[in-house]
Amino acid sequence: MDDLGTTYDGPRPARRVVSLVPSLTEALVSVERSAVVGATDWCIRPTDLETTRVRGTKNPDLAAVRALEPDVVVANKEENRELDVRRLRDSGVRVWVTDIETVPGAVASMERLLDGIGWQRPDWLARARELWCGPLPEVTRRVVVPIWRDPWMVVGPATFTSDLCRRLGWQTLPDAGDAAEGRYPSLDVAQIDALGADAVLLPDEPYEFTATDGPEALRSPCELVDGRLLTWYGPSLLDARTSVERRGA
Repeated sequence: MDDLGTTYDGPRPARRVVSLVPSLTEALVSVERSAVVGATDWCIRPTDLETTRVRGTKNPDLAAVRALEPDVVVANKEENRELDVRRLRDSGVRVWVTDIETVPGAVASMERLLDGIGWQRPDWLARARELWCGPLPEVTRRVVVPIWRDPWMVVGPATFTSDLCRRLGWQTLPDAGDAAEGRYPSLDVAQIDALGADAVLLPDEPYEFTATDGPEALRSPCELVDGRLLTWYGPSLLDARTSVERRGA
């Protein structure tokens, strides 16, 4: 079953897979590159991936997906629309839906997916479990992670990025005890500065913050970071840990 309890009854191993999730595209290609017959325009890793593009995560070209005759389409509860999943299933296309809110949850979800479609687990996945699924370290600093501007939106609790940061020893703000509500609360710059974070981490995705677009609006210390290392699950988990260790954080 997928993360939402839907049974996969397709071929094992699956020979034709369409991925609507950039993180999972990277993970799937690391195992069976030739079997990934379709992916979204946002599936930019690996950089040399040659496959049919089916538009975006929120507006996939469903006709193009169906034309690829996939054994299964891989989606995510947060990144993809329930409507698109339902339309694909109503037309007879199998869809495997993942639901990920923590790093251990991501590792377990990928293990479940690969086992479910009959693919081998790659070595990097076992390494990711070793690196990320142990006890939580002590908090060494408090950070804010904006994901959008105009309006400003930041990472809140019960999200993959918040959990990843916590496993690096970073407490994301606002936390569950703050007044801001939602998994990605909207805050203005005064509210962000008022949180008193040690650093505001400005990623280059989904909003592309730069040295001249983001830091100038805030009084808090700002750091530009690789968004993939904070928001992607898959082989990037190893890169994220290595990057932090190099910085000595």
